[in-house]
Amino acid sequence: MSESTKVLPRTQAALSLFNALGYTKEELERPLVGVVNSFNEIVPGHMHLDKITEAVKAGILMAGGTPVEFPAIAVCDGIAMGHQGMKYSLVTRDLIADSTECMAIAHHLDAMVMIPNCDKNVPGLLMAAARLNLPTVFVAGGPMMAGHVGGKKVSLSAMFEAMGAYTAGKIDSEALNDYTCNTCPTCGSCSGMYTANSMNCLTEAIGMGLRGNGTIPAVYSERLRLAKHAGMQVMKMYEADIRPRDIMTEDAFYNALTVDMALGCSTNTMLHLPAIAHECDVEINPDMVNAISDKTPNLCHLAPAGTVHMEDLNAAGGIYAVMAELNKKNLLKTDCVTVTGKTVGENIAGAVNLNPEIIRPIDHPFSEKGGLTMLRGSLAPETSVVKQSAVLPEMMVHEGPARVFDSEEDAQSAINAGKIKPGDVVVIRYEGPKGGPGMREMLNPTSAIMGMGLGNSVALITDGRFSGATRGACIGHVSPEAAAGGPIAFVEDGDIIKIDIPNRTLDLMVSDEEMAKRKASWTPKAPAVTTGYLARYAKQVSSANKGAILE
Repeated sequence: MSESTKVLPRTQAALSLFNALGYTKEELERPLVGVVNSFNEIVPGHMHLDKITEAVKAGILMAGGTPVEFPAIAVCDGIAMGHQGMKYSLVTRDLIADSTECMAIAHHLDAMVMIPNCDKNVPGLLMAAARLNLPTVFVAGGPMMAGHVGGKKVSLSAMFEAMGAYTAGKIDSEALNDYTCNTCPTCGSCSGMYTANSMNCLTEAIGMGLRGNGTIPAVYSERLRLAKHAGMQVMKMYEADIRPRDIMTEDAFYNALTVDMALGCSTNTMLHLPAIAHECDVEINPDMVNAISDKTPNLCHLAPAGTVHMEDLNAAGGIYAVMAELNKKNLLKTDCVTVTGKTVGENIAGAVNLNPEIIRPIDHPFSEKGGLTMLRGSLAPETSVVKQSAVLPEMMVHEGPARVFDSEEDAQSAINAGKIKPGDVVVIRYEGPKGGPGMREMLNPTSAIMGMGLGNSVALITDGRFSGATRGACIGHVSPEAAAGGPIAFVEDGDIIKIDIPNRTLDLMVSDEEMAKRKASWTPKAPAVTTGYLARYAKQVSSANKGAILE
């Protein structure tokens, strides 16, 4: 029974307001379950969440709870990409976490169902779940179906690369329009293993989502059934007193990182998992990430790393099938409890890999090491990250002259003007958490490089971040960032940069003496934003290697 139903003088005013809402005595005698609905009319991944929410509420009612719906915001990264709006993407993660915390505690809720779908909602709501530590289940809106262009399946990364191809004169306006009209055919989170789908898949791996949460397509009725079961399951968790911090343990984060490596997830997971872990008093550091990557085979090549899409992964058995393959070599911590009330081992016991071309068998992986790796060196003393599963073999080791830009816009202009040549290393700085502020994604310049046919000869390095749709020798999260006086601030045009992904190094081939001179004469760039939320964010946000958390 919710405390708000007890006949105490201090609760009577609250009860009178519940009466104003139309709640009955019978409803208020049941647990109040917060239903966080990320629905809006501007994000394709969220446009259908009203239907998911109604299904969740039905499940809660069937299982004896009283659902209480309230909203969470969302920014569509694809719409915000390439302009000042992208500064407002990552920063919403903390707004989502903070506002959900406020609503749940202010109204004394008993349990929660979180309904996110796109990039920042999933980690933001996981952060809130850890803080609140109320019985909680996640159910996402699900992935978009792949588009079709020229008889082939495509996803959003193909759209952005088509823009680069058009700029380079490789395709005409009619072909570009074909991509524009047919790349994104349905509601849902974009159909490759981009950040939204990466994080929704990892809710299964970490134990906070039911089977299929990461992969069942948004348009399938199975997604509505999953939502009803999520509503029913949260009531079982409430009765059993299973809470997020019982689930999101150090071993659970180990499992999430392991599945991350097997899937070849977005590099943004290296911002979000550390931030979620921080809320659970668990530390994720680069050495831990690389140790897991070293022993975890990469089993999947979904777009942008390959031509496979989320609907294909779902048909092949989904995340549980991937986990079952990993468990054949004892790569998972199978005793972890999950929202099912069962352990990881019990959950995946009957899972079968239905398509070894989509999910490679553990003995026949795409590579022996995981999809992501962290690089260090004189250019990134703390850390940087690359999706090595999406890098062409000829770019795994690369050495070339730096072409330095102090903003994404300047770099994009140079790329569009044909000023980037084979062998160059494009450096985009002052785009980190503080310097941006907001750590914009660099999908436009990376896609332009690939679309222009330079992906096998040009690398890109930034203290900003990348979309999950990025592929190629693209190294992000360089820490310390330029705004904090990291070495990336002192790179000059023509400096030689050496990238060695197999040996996990990223070095600026400039002497210590010369770097000291440059640092002594360095004047920090003036803040890009001086008012409003972004200015406050810049003052509080940590380095990317800590997950860009607010301190």
